[in-house]
Amino acid sequence: MEKQDKKKLTKTIIARLMLWPIAIGVLVLLPAGTFDYWEAYVYAGIMLVSSIGMMLYFLKTDPELLVRRMKTKEKEKPQKIFQIVAFPIFILAYVLPALDKRFGWSEVPFWVIILSDVLIALGYVLVFAVFKQNSYAARTVEVEEGQELISDGLYGWVRHPMYIAALLLFLPVSTALGSWWGLVPMILFPAVLVLRILNEEKVLKEGLDGYNEYCQKVKYRLVPGIW
Repeated sequence: MEKQDKKKLTKTIIARLMLWPIAIGVLVLLPAGTFDYWEAYVYAGIMLVSSIGMMLYFLKTDPELLVRRMKTKEKEKPQKIFQIVAFPIFILAYVLPALDKRFGWSEVPFWVIILSDVLIALGYVLVFAVFKQNSYAARTVEVEEGQELISDGLYGWVRHPMYIAALLLFLPVSTALGSWWGLVPMILFPAVLVLRILNEEKVLKEGLDGYNEYCQKVKYRLVPGIW
């Protein structure tokens, strides 16, 4: 990547990272009606430190991966539907815990909050491992020209390790923020993720050489021994 392109990419990354504190303020602190919300600060700290660390690492070692991760516009119609359905789920996963904080609807034990933060941190570790192994781990579902099939390492265990990371990152958000009620909308997330995976595999089978044979070799999509 040329120096000018890398500089432009860096600016884009910084701009997007700056949106996260704003999002936490609008989706969490504002509905909570207080700045006295230590759970939110711990969660935001884990998220920002992990994201910044990964961005800096891959900006140096694999900037093309970050370019792929910057893309958000899906080409496949089912994936566009996934985005539409997933958006309110994620919004509610943040807003409901904040409202819970304000009105005291539920109380989550301290150890559950900490365990949730640990799971989220592990999710970031898994994301890092996936990115390091697969430079084509884009945010959108598509097959690029010259894309290589990854079939060993994490991909030798399951076909979609990135989505295991997604479950670790998002399912514990509500309890990390000290609320049980935020788990309600997230009940739908695994189901939506399954539909995304099924469509993604259809795209990969049609466009990525060797993917059909890979599916025969690695039988499980998401959970070894189950699915």
